[in-house]
Amino acid sequence: MDREQEEMQFLGLFGIYKESYKIILTWRKIFSQITFSLILPLSFIFLAHIQVSDLLFSKIINNQVELDYTRDGTARHDKLSNIISTEWAYFWLFKAIYFTFLLIFSLLSTSAVVYTIACVYTGRDVSFKKVMSVVPKVWKRLIVTFLCAFVLIFAYHIIAVFIFIASMLMAPTRGARWFVIIIISGFYIAGLVYLSIIWHLASVVSVLEEAYGIQAMMKSKALIKGKMWVAAIVFFLLSLSLGTLQFAYRVLVVYGGEKIGIRVFYGIICVLVLFKLILFGLVIQTVIYFVCKSYHHENIDKSALSDHLEVYLGEYVPLKAKDVQLEHFEA
Repeated sequence: MDREQEEMQFLGLFGIYKESYKIILTWRKIFSQITFSLILPLSFIFLAHIQVSDLLFSKIINNQVELDYTRDGTARHDKLSNIISTEWAYFWLFKAIYFTFLLIFSLLSTSAVVYTIACVYTGRDVSFKKVMSVVPKVWKRLIVTFLCAFVLIFAYHIIAVFIFIASMLMAPTRGARWFVIIIISGFYIAGLVYLSIIWHLASVVSVLEEAYGIQAMMKSKALIKGKMWVAAIVFFLLSLSLGTLQFAYRVLVVYGGEKIGIRVFYGIICVLVLFKLILFGLVIQTVIYFVCKSYHHENIDKSALSDHLEVYLGEYVPLKAKDVQLEHFEA
């Protein structure tokens, strides 16, 4: 990141993409090590979950169909009922294990990438060993931020469902109901994108500043002002790419009718594309943080930020806002 801080605010969509690509290319050794140790397992877990979930769910559906055609009270009916109950238990146990490992590797990957870019920005020496020693300490702060974001998004969904049901009940005609569905869906998606952007930016704030948890969310909300459209487009394109990859994996691998060797080949391609997409997304969200700081004329003191990063190597002692944070520069 050799750009002057004042210039970062002028980066648009393509500028952010270019800067992110340049960072990865320049420091490809350390990012390759992070990728193969954290992001590659994350990618494998994500795609393997799709395959295993489909297999377990298909067995449940097949047994449920057979149960529907089996007479009540028979031994066969009771046996199928017990089998289905057991399969549902295994299904949700697998989901719980999956989300646990997904969360762990996601937060570890975020910690590693954000810390690495911050070291690059401040000119500190950075090595894979140093990054991996710091990650567990940064990860603890990200957990708190994630939990706050999770509660907020969960509450958002509860409110959205309540509004949707109430609006549908008050709609007088079928045409009005369709109109309500379209309008509410639009606002729902926009709100969800907004919360997701705040959460991802708050993850960067949790690593680079003293704030974490709800304070990081509030800081992120303030930072994103003025750069909301750029961040929204970036988030949309990354989500679209992830959705397209997931669709391709389902079609070519999960439901593919090709021979097993070809499906394995497609699966490997999907894993390779996914870990590059995840790495690129993590770097982009960190670059957006610096763009937002520059846009709000908050000049990051590199020496103070370097000191902030240094404490991760020992016992973490949060720095005061006036130390880590950022003096304003004149526009």
